[in-house]
Amino acid sequence: MQAMMEYYEALLRFARDPYSGPEIVVIGGGTGLATLLRGLKMFTYQLTAVVTVADDGGSSGLLRRDMGILPPGDIRNCLMALADTEPLMTELINYRFRNGQLSGHNFGNLFIAAMSEICGNFFDAVTNFSKVLRVRGRVLPVSLADITIRAELADGSVIEGEHAIGGRRATPETPICRIRMTPEQAPAFDKAIAAIDAADLIICGPGSLYTSIIPDLLFPEVVAAIRRSRAPRIFICNLMTQPSETMGYDCSDHIRAVLDNVELETAAGLFDYCVASDSSISPETLLRYAEQSAEPVVFDREAVEALGVRLVTVPLATVEEGKLRHDHVLLARTVLSLGLSHAAERDAAV
Repeated sequence: MQAMMEYYEALLRFARDPYSGPEIVVIGGGTGLATLLRGLKMFTYQLTAVVTVADDGGSSGLLRRDMGILPPGDIRNCLMALADTEPLMTELINYRFRNGQLSGHNFGNLFIAAMSEICGNFFDAVTNFSKVLRVRGRVLPVSLADITIRAELADGSVIEGEHAIGGRRATPETPICRIRMTPEQAPAFDKAIAAIDAADLIICGPGSLYTSIIPDLLFPEVVAAIRRSRAPRIFICNLMTQPSETMGYDCSDHIRAVLDNVELETAAGLFDYCVASDSSISPETLLRYAEQSAEPVVFDREAVEALGVRLVTVPLATVEEGKLRHDHVLLARTVLSLGLSHAAERDAAV
């Protein structure tokens, strides 16, 4: 009981003064990462998002091909999650053109592209855009290299590109076996590695397993930095399977896929905890997702813990605009409480 009160008091202290909060690094991409950042921002401004740069679809893909810049979409989503701006500015940055030659482009993506030309490089563009948005934290690309990913399937076929992988028609006979990137020796961004080294808490996910999370972990420097850290390391499992990537996957399958792709036998030293949701989901919502061949991710505790990871289950699911999402406040509280308890156990053992 005393320990719980101490954690509660710490969360209240962080909420009152977010500048005093812990240094947290979150790794991944997509809407799942932005959801987590929205929650964490309530408790700490010492946040660094390390974001995938493999996106090659939509507005990001067009700008990447036409202007030779890194894909701005996932980075823009994270910037907006951490921004402290007026509602009108948020609406402007998120605005997507519907007609003419700009159709499909997002204004925020175009802003970053313009800033890249003004500043001379992508990183300075993101840094200056962060100032415009009054971002509470930092958003860093995992690499400044122009990388692409490809998926090797069980039947021996290969799918090139993040957009094609995420949009494929999967079958149980053609699961993804391995994700690889080109160039294979692309370096990770040194500022991203420094952030991981300085972190008090490291979180991977939630997000698309093969197109958002694993691509960040294909950089050996990223995995090495996570493994040498004394900070608690948390993997957040998705609420639902994704037909194009994780059809039929249990919780342990997600972790095992990471291990296979980074060529580790056990998750010990990479993840200390796996957070999964045990929320009850309405039959109507389940039916709607089943029509898209998606189902809740089953948390198979024994299999997860056999991989060297402690499984923590919390009712985290909520429905936003008809879609299942993690409750961003509850998710943030959960990972922060885990971080605090882990640090206390670690320090007591010294």
